[in-house]
Formats: sequence, C-alpha cells, structure tokens
Amino acid sequence: MTKLRQAPLRAGAKILGFGSSQPQRVVTNDELAERVETSDEWIRERVGIVSRRIADPETKLVEMAADAGSKAVADSGLSPSDVDTIIVATCSMPNQLPNAAAQVGTRVGLQAPGAFDLNCACAGFCYGLGTASDLVRAGTSQHVLVIGAEKLSHWVDWDDRSTSIIFADGAGAAVVGPAADEDEVGIGPLVWGSDGSQHQAIRVLGEPGESNKIFQEGQAVFRWATTQIAPVALRAIERAGLTPEDIDVFIPHQANLRIIDSLAKRLRKEGAREDMRVAQDIVHSGNTSSASVPLAIDHMRAAGQISRGDVMLLVGFGSGLSYAGQVVVCP
Repeated sequence: MTKLRQAPLRAGAKILGFGSSQPQRVVTNDELAERVETSDEWIRERVGIVSRRIADPETKLVEMAADAGSKAVADSGLSPSDVDTIIVATCSMPNQLPNAAAQVGTRVGLQAPGAFDLNCACAGFCYGLGTASDLVRAGTSQHVLVIGAEKLSHWVDWDDRSTSIIFADGAGAAVVGPAADEDEVGIGPLVWGSDGSQHQAIRVLGEPGESNKIFQEGQAVFRWATTQIAPVALRAIERAGLTPEDIDVFIPHQANLRIIDSLAKRLRKEGAREDMRVAQDIVHSGNTSSASVPLAIDHMRAAGQISRGDVMLLVGFGSGLSYAGQVVVCP
C-alpha cells in the first residue's frame, strides 16, 4: 500500500498583526435625512449609528482590501514574501470572476500565494480566521493573510431607509502564523453553523446583470441574533477552555447597537465581568459586514482600548443565516 507523507501538525496558530482601511467620506444621519424619510434621532435609536464611511464610486473593493492587508503584514513584522496564503472574506464583489484574493495578493506583494474568497457575509472574517488557523495548524500554510472587505454601497438602494442607514464600506485584516508551542496558541477552536431555513432574511434582489439591491428583514434578523448568537459565544468560550470571566474584550459583528448591548448583557449574566470592554464601532463605521470585526479590533487597539495579551471573544453572524465565533489573544 502506498503511504503518503503528511506535513507535521503544529500546536496551533496565533494572530501576528492587524490592519484596517476605510474611505475618507463620512456620511452623517442628517445627510441621509435629506434623501429619505428619517432623522438623526430615529437612526440613533433604531440602530445606534451616528455616521458611516462610504467609498467613492471609483474606489474598488480590492483597493481597500489591499490597503488593510498591507497594514496587517507590516504590523505583523513580516515581509509580504513571508505570507503564502491569502483569504478574502467578502459578499460584495461586483463580479464573481475573478476572485478578490488573487488580485489583492498581487497588490500587497505576496509571491504566488494560495488565494481564495470566502462568502459568509457578516460571519466571513470569523470563518476566514478559523480556516487560516486550521491551515497553519495542519502545516498547509506558514502565514495566512485574512481580510474582510466590503463595498456595500454598491448594493444599497439609497432610497430605502431600512438599508441605506445601516450599511457602509471598509476592510479589516489579520495575519495568522504558527504558535511555537501550546502555551503560545492564540486562536481558539471555531464554533460555527447556519440556519438555511431563514436564507431569505438578508439577500440581494435581482438576477445577474440587473440592478441588484440588498434587502433585509430587520425584525426577523434582530430576533434571531438576540436569541441565537449568545449561545454560540458561550460555546466558543467553553471550547477554548475558558469561562466568561476570562474575556477581556467582546467584539461581535457590528450589526446593530441594540443587538450588541443585548449580547453583552447575556454574557455578563453568564459570568462575564462588568469591566469587559465591548466593541461599539458601529457608531461611526456602520455595518461593514465581513469587515466589521477586524475594523473594530484595529480601531480599539489604536484607541488604547485593547492591549497585547488581552483575551478577545469574536462573533460574526449574518446572511445565510451563518454564524461563527472564537476566542483569540491580541498580539
């Protein structure tokens, strides 16, 4: 019998660096109120957003992704030639072919990397981070660049107040590498899943070639997120061998400030500390889907709200309906 050689398994993986990128243009609630029937007060009360970043029509998703990816590689202390794999989590590429990852890899300066896109919408970055961790642990990859990038403004109907007030553009990235031993492992097991019976809750209307627009059944998504996602977060903590009290920072997908507050309240009810820091990047970034978790991390680091060694709980959830979570250690 032929015996095939396998790469030796590693103890695990860790995050080496983060980076992010956002458009310069800030769109306020008052600006939106000039076009649709809404108000600053209504938007703040409904979703918690004060402003969001929207890219110019000429700006490409791959440009924002490459900017965030380059910053993450620099933050990791590696050179682009050290990164052999790139994963881009996105649901808003204007065309299915070619994929974003190969284009972004070239822009960042990677040399013939394994490159693929991953579409799990708002859960995409957590899916990508879990996949990268497993690739490194299995010996398939040495260093993986994971990017969540979205240009959702391309899909928004700006006359629909239910979506135009929510979605925004941006990119966030992380570099994943091997842990030297079990004590250095910095990415916990991934807890993931989906509920395809509710796939219509968040979707793009229209056929290929048509003017497609994003649609969301807001109340259905709100009920699902506030009842089904906290158990996912708790399972991720348990699988990492920790308790809610061990969590320093909670970074859920930035979908809605009321959802974020509800999830944090549930975690504290289960034993999380009162001083657990909770990401609220949605206030000035809006909902950037797969980019929201890494964007929030990078912004909190820059503000001094996250430090090296902090234990962070990440949870993504959205269209599919798909969800994923893991515990990671800040580099």
